[in-house]
Amino acid sequence: MKALGFLQALDSIIQVQQNSAIRVLAAAFQFIWYLVVAVIVSVIVLMIVRFILNYADLNPFSRPVILVRRLTDPFVNPVRRALAGFGIQPNGAPLVVVLLSILLGYFVLMLTASVLDTVAGISLSVTGVSAGGAVALLGYVLYGALSLYALLIMIRIIFSWGQVSYGNRVMRFLVNVTDPLLLPLRRTVPPIGVFDISPIVAFIIIWLFQAAIRMTLLRGWPVNFFM
Repeated sequence: MKALGFLQALDSIIQVQQNSAIRVLAAAFQFIWYLVVAVIVSVIVLMIVRFILNYADLNPFSRPVILVRRLTDPFVNPVRRALAGFGIQPNGAPLVVVLLSILLGYFVLMLTASVLDTVAGISLSVTGVSAGGAVALLGYVLYGALSLYALLIMIRIIFSWGQVSYGNRVMRFLVNVTDPLLLPLRRTVPPIGVFDISPIVAFIIIWLFQAAIRMTLLRGWPVNFFM
C-alpha cells in the first residue's frame, strides 16, 4: 500500500512538472508575490520618509512635506484614530501601518495561494493519467474551499481587532460568510473570560476536515503547490 502511494505521489509530481497550466499558475503567483513585496517596500519607504520629515527642520508647507503627507495620511490617520480609541498614544501609527501592510500582504499571498492551489489541483486531477482523478478533483475542491474559509475567518478576526464596523462592505461580507459556523460555536463553546475562543475551535474543525481529506480523497496527491 505504501509503495502504491509513493508511486502515485511520484507520478503526480511528474505531472506537476509537465502540466503547462500549473506552470502558468506558478508564474502568476510569482508575479503577485513580487507585486505584494513591492507594495510593502513602498509603504515602508513612505513611512520612513514621513518619520524623517516629522523630525527634520523643514517648512511644513513645502512641496515634499505636503506630497508625503498626501500619500501617507490615508493610511496613517485611520490607524491613529484606532490607537486613540484603544487609549494608546498615536505616535506609533506609522509603525503600525508598516506592520499591518506586511500582515495584509501575507493574507493576500495566502488567499492567492489557496485559490491557485485549488485551481492547480483541479487541473492536475483532470489532465493526469493516474487513477482516482475524479476523487482527487472532489478532494481539491473541498480542501481549497476549507482553506479559503479559514482565511476569511482570520481576516475577520484582524478586522475586528482593528474595530472595522459592520457598515464596511468587506466586513459585512466576512460576517455573513463566517457567521454560519461561528455563531453555533459561540453558543456552544463558553468564552474564557472576555476572550471568544469560537474561532480557535473553528480552525481546529477545519484542520481536522482537511487532514481527513488529505488522508482519503487526496492520498498520494500533492496539496501545496505555491507556498
